[in-house]
Amino acid sequence: MQNTPAATEQRYTPVSPEHLSAFSRIIPGRVYTDGEVLEDYAHDWTEDLHFLPEVVLKPETTAEVSAILGYCHTHRIAVTPMGARTGLSGGMLPVHGGVALAVERMNRILDIDTRSLQVTVQPGVINQHISDALAPYGLFYPPDPSSRGSCLIGGNLAENAGGLHAVKYGITKDYVLALQVVLPTGEVIRTGAKVLKNSTGYNLTQLMVGSEGTLGVITEATLKVLPKPSHTALMLAMFPLAEDACDAVSALFRAGLLPSALEFMETDAIAFGQKFLGIDTYPTEGVGGHLLVEVDGNEEAAILRQCERVAEVLEQYRVLDIRFADTAEKQAELWRLRKCLGEAVKGHTIYKEEDTVVPRAELAQLLAKVKEVGRRFGFQSVCYGHAGDGNLHVNIIKNDMPDDRWENELPLAIREIFEYTVSLGGTLSGEHGIGWVQRRYMDIAFSPLELELMRGIKRLFDPHNILNPSKILP
Repeated sequence: MQNTPAATEQRYTPVSPEHLSAFSRIIPGRVYTDGEVLEDYAHDWTEDLHFLPEVVLKPETTAEVSAILGYCHTHRIAVTPMGARTGLSGGMLPVHGGVALAVERMNRILDIDTRSLQVTVQPGVINQHISDALAPYGLFYPPDPSSRGSCLIGGNLAENAGGLHAVKYGITKDYVLALQVVLPTGEVIRTGAKVLKNSTGYNLTQLMVGSEGTLGVITEATLKVLPKPSHTALMLAMFPLAEDACDAVSALFRAGLLPSALEFMETDAIAFGQKFLGIDTYPTEGVGGHLLVEVDGNEEAAILRQCERVAEVLEQYRVLDIRFADTAEKQAELWRLRKCLGEAVKGHTIYKEEDTVVPRAELAQLLAKVKEVGRRFGFQSVCYGHAGDGNLHVNIIKNDMPDDRWENELPLAIREIFEYTVSLGGTLSGEHGIGWVQRRYMDIAFSPLELELMRGIKRLFDPHNILNPSKILP
């Protein structure tokens, strides 16, 4: 659906023929105003939200990005930086029209430093392509969102993306050493350094990572990479209750184990995923929840010992069955099942996805609260996520809920879930960001003073509020 900002939102200068001529001088042949292109950049993967930009610009160099932002700053034109548009919080929706600044042509891997284990890339490089380029050297880039085959590293940086292996290897922020950034005024800065330790001044690098494109446009990033483990083992554990699976999560860590991936899927999620893939491999009858557990390393015998220890711990939590994926094909099938869940749920009906995160020991409590709120408000939820990080994706299914209740009552239910999440020591988003759809709930996680400090940072970097406006802050 087409959405519009609130009447109280800031107004921006419409893009005129004069502006289009100026943009054409900066990037000849890469200024797009035809309807089909505008439509492609009017949405991401967030629900059914839809905002048309007035023009799409596709720069190829930092100098071009600088010139575009400098011009838009002078003329008060809203600019929304865009990557592959795979986000789930509305972080790149052009809610004020204006310029969609697409970085997809800035797609070069600039340097692979095998001595220092670093790679330097432009923002338009696909996440998976980084590890593909590193593979001949026995290296990999660990942060791996489910959309890694299509999402761009610029969007990963903007959202501080997590991924399936974050439980052992960390998230995007843990791999960023240095950045080149174009500020909303058109000025260019470099942050950080190509070193592993840096206590020099304020950490502008980490300020940029996760700022959702509201403070600057990243045009170059130097990232840490790691040697790739030579062996992995993958198992699917099934439990009678979803809460049993959640309770087993923190027990694995208390036993001294560190899986390379630890994913939770309740049975409804497995059912959605199998239907989407056209398979019927994994039982759901009498099963409430599943854990997908991966361990990795460089010694096969050590991996097998870890698997045995994992099984011993899970048996203490009423595990019904543990299936080992003993071939590469079976491992790939299990990962396809896990990675397709978002698309499988989205293809079923209208839905909303909340990206809650709590201390992992509180995961079962959060899941129980989600189900209890759903019963009171009359909605179905399908839950799965990165259990090892305490990161639960809550998919709220509309089904036959009347539109007025969906629009007016559901936000009250979501607020209650977020309030409970924060009471457990958690927060509103683990990896999807706040963007456009969650900003109304920021007062749950932050005091008025804290929010005003964030607004002050935004004003300092972007005095005319042109860059990705109406995101994050309520």
